[in-house]
Amino acid sequence: MGPQIFMSMFFLCFLLMSPGTYSTTITIVNKCRYPVWPGILSNAGTSQLPTTGFALQPRESNAISVPTSWSGRLWGRTLCTRDSNTGKFTCITGDCGSSNLECSGGGAAPPATLAEFTLNGADGQDFYDVSLVDGYNLPMLITPQGGTGGNCTITGCVADLNNACPSELKMANTGDGDDVACKSACEAFGEPQYCCSGAYSTPDTCKPSTYSAFFKNACPRAYSYAYDDGTSTFTCIGADYIITFCPSPTTSMKSANGQEEPEAADVSASSRSTSPYVLGGALVVTVAVCRFLQLFPTGY
Repeated sequence: MGPQIFMSMFFLCFLLMSPGTYSTTITIVNKCRYPVWPGILSNAGTSQLPTTGFALQPRESNAISVPTSWSGRLWGRTLCTRDSNTGKFTCITGDCGSSNLECSGGGAAPPATLAEFTLNGADGQDFYDVSLVDGYNLPMLITPQGGTGGNCTITGCVADLNNACPSELKMANTGDGDDVACKSACEAFGEPQYCCSGAYSTPDTCKPSTYSAFFKNACPRAYSYAYDDGTSTFTCIGADYIITFCPSPTTSMKSANGQEEPEAADVSASSRSTSPYVLGGALVVTVAVCRFLQLFPTGY
């Protein structure tokens, strides 16, 4: 390697590893037997990503580059259709109200399983969790890749809760009556003790309920109510993340047209990448070289 090329790559490595310039890759994988339409919402004060919604067929995946210090949430929409007359796009669960494939700043209508991230937070740590506070519609796992930290581990909910959901929390498809989601007690009843609001707005006054216990028992690492931080928030440094819908085979769900979808299988059939950057393959190679150089800082 010539000295000029080496110095150029060293300088680019410096830029890439400087705060605010390095990006995290979040790969969203659909292992469900049916299509899922992921939605993405950036938190207040954080710019929206170039894509905020797209479709994933069974066995498809999509890798998205997000800026350092990004914070927001991702979820899966199900049973989506586009009206042939009006062109309006809607979903029975997780709809973001945009009437389009892209959510464009709209959040998920409960009930929906949420993956939540705050990247490069306190002490440079990423904070992440899977939340059932707004209810549940899909099994979901977050798997960190290549990160460090004592609490850098897989989290989420692999259980299919739609059939097991208490009857008073069940959300059924108005078309065929199938159970398609499980509401939170807050969504179902609107009472302050379930919503951690009003007189119940502090950790001391808002306690787990029998309904939040249902979610917690089924999914011990997922948030079950607003102050369920101790066992539900995870941290990692320098990781990429894989979000998997239906990480293990689940009971089949009918598609919007009533047809049975194929069984879940390992993701390999199709993948794509959505990135806000235009550096292409050379940047990917350079990042790999940077990480290699970190392993051998001197004398190699």
